[in-house]
Amino acid sequence: MPKRKKMTVPAFTAAKGGKPLVCLTAYTAHVAHIVDEQADMILVGDSLGMVIHGMPNTLGVTMEHMIMHGQAVMRGAEKALVVVDMPFGSFEESPEVAFRNAARLIKETGCTAVKLEGGREMAPTIRHLTNRGIPVMAHVGLMPQQMNTAGGFKAVREKDQFDEVVKDAQAVEEAGAFSVVVEGVAVRLANKITKSVGIPTIGIGASVECDGQILVFEDMIGLFPRVPTFVKRYGNMEEMMRDAVERYSSEVRARKFPSDDYTYKMKTD
Repeated sequence: MPKRKKMTVPAFTAAKGGKPLVCLTAYTAHVAHIVDEQADMILVGDSLGMVIHGMPNTLGVTMEHMIMHGQAVMRGAEKALVVVDMPFGSFEESPEVAFRNAARLIKETGCTAVKLEGGREMAPTIRHLTNRGIPVMAHVGLMPQQMNTAGGFKAVREKDQFDEVVKDAQAVEEAGAFSVVVEGVAVRLANKITKSVGIPTIGIGASVECDGQILVFEDMIGLFPRVPTFVKRYGNMEEMMRDAVERYSSEVRARKFPSDDYTYKMKTD
């Protein structure tokens, strides 16, 4: 197997239409190290609010959360492109505010790029960031940070919505985004978006029509109880962990652990 080079923004963009890009989230150094063995891109997603901190949604995530977890992931990643989400409230106010927060994320974590949600309304902000040296991954379709205005996490499946989402994808590309996450859309729309832009589309609940795929790591390994429709579980880590805790507690209560194999012996002269 040829030695992998470190993924860069230009290399990621150049993968458009080629071998599908493998992307996963990570929030800790150890998970980042594991994911880095296979992934082209690691996203430090604001989904950490839900899967790590037990929040009901992503809206309570702060810059401090993203910086702390971004720093941890950078300690574990070597080859993958690391992108950090801009949390709700950190970029919507103005392009200037967005730049200050994006610059802080990059300076304090060492990541390569940031991701922000929004289509045409965010195009001026994306342009402002990219013109000043900050690579931006965009995000269209279902946007979790807009759950209150959308009335929840609603997939885009109505045909009369398709053109608007395509226009959003085209707008973020024109503004300078190097890639775009396409979340929760019908297969036909995913295909239409992918064909209408010259940057990679990274699907999450958007079918194999996209140029790559991303899942939340905890969803993918079966460690988060709520399973979105689009998630395939490639493991059942929750069951394994429950079994390990049960066996441990049983041995502790029976005074079987720690046995002699797990204790320190007296030193002899």
